[in-house]
Amino acid sequence: MKKRGIVAVAAAWMALMLALTACSGGGSGGGDQGGGSGTTLSIMWWGPDERHEATKKALDIYSQQNPGVKFKPEYMAWEAYWQKLPTLAASKTITDVLQMDAAYIQEYVSRGQLEDLSDIDLTGIVDPKVIDNLKIGGKLYGIPLSQNAQGMAYNKAELEQYGIPLPHKDWTYDEYFQWARDAKAKLPEGKYPIGDTTTWDFYNYYQTSMGKPPIMADGGKTFTLDKELFMKFYGIYEEFRKEGIVPPAEKAAAFLENDPQADPMASGTVMTRGATTGSVSALEQLMPGKVGVVNMPTGPAGGGWAQSTIFLSVSANSKNKEEAKKFVKWFITDKEAGKALGLTRGIPINPEIYAELEPTLEAKDKLGKEIYDQSVDKALPFYSPAAGFSEWVDTYKKEMDAVTFGQQSIEDAFEKIDKLGKELAAKAGG
Repeated sequence: MKKRGIVAVAAAWMALMLALTACSGGGSGGGDQGGGSGTTLSIMWWGPDERHEATKKALDIYSQQNPGVKFKPEYMAWEAYWQKLPTLAASKTITDVLQMDAAYIQEYVSRGQLEDLSDIDLTGIVDPKVIDNLKIGGKLYGIPLSQNAQGMAYNKAELEQYGIPLPHKDWTYDEYFQWARDAKAKLPEGKYPIGDTTTWDFYNYYQTSMGKPPIMADGGKTFTLDKELFMKFYGIYEEFRKEGIVPPAEKAAAFLENDPQADPMASGTVMTRGATTGSVSALEQLMPGKVGVVNMPTGPAGGGWAQSTIFLSVSANSKNKEEAKKFVKWFITDKEAGKALGLTRGIPINPEIYAELEPTLEAKDKLGKEIYDQSVDKALPFYSPAAGFSEWVDTYKKEMDAVTFGQQSIEDAFEKIDKLGKELAAKAGG
């Protein structure tokens, strides 16, 4: 009797263990069956604290809706993110889901690091034209999260205090530069109407606005740095440095955007700075009620950009691809997640989500929509650096920084930047 009892208990225990194992799923699939029990999705993104907290809330919502799916999140600032990602790519250990930017997506696609997401049905969620514009080689490698735009923010309160006319929609570059000259005459010592510029993208806005090709096209095979426009653009800034219209190089080097003391505009030092749909709310929080927005200066061809620039992608080496794909679609369609995420990544790509949010938006949030609305009619395409041009982007800033410090001429900087760009384009073409 005792022996039969022991056998019966052992059999019952075995049956219980088998049942528990079946319930746990024990694998990475099952994305369409109760949320893939037992799956842990690794995910990484960059951004400010506001985005971190909102995204963590959204992950909690997904886990509640899909019992058994957990997340292993990593989040950091922009620079730290792009320092870490190449290391993960080299070891083929990129997280299952990762935030991707239009500036870098082509580079990671060319390395075979991102999964093709063309089979995700976005009908009625994302405008087909938007999807077509985002495809690389006919395939979709990132689910767009928002409609973003590049514009400018300005210190409305101080400009009004000093009797300076506010920037207006669709101002031209000539008007922008003249506005800076006129504003400087009314500002006290130690305050500047505009900041200096040493990054390639802000010059590229100028070159393309004048009807010239983007600096990089055809995946980096075509390189066009217009010397005449380059010399004119930076010649104006050189004049501005001499006349104190932009801050001295030493002061500009210490600026740190969105830092209460070191942000060029929030500190009260510079009256304007670049801002995007997704970033302007952080500035408004630093100086509530004082921020105005306007689109980028324009030329004959237009100016600035307004389109999707931030995505969720899936690693080509993920072992949880189906669950990851299910998640990235959910991220832009679930209304509860949409409320949690708000405008932390810009205007939601899904118009239904924005319609849900609009009645509850604060002034800081509506500024982002205002940047987009002001920018969209004159916007040019978003031009990202081509794959393999990371060295060129860094070199561009280094050489133009040297110009601002008076260590070399604009022409010398042009020759170095142009030479490297042509070498990289030839390499890409070869």
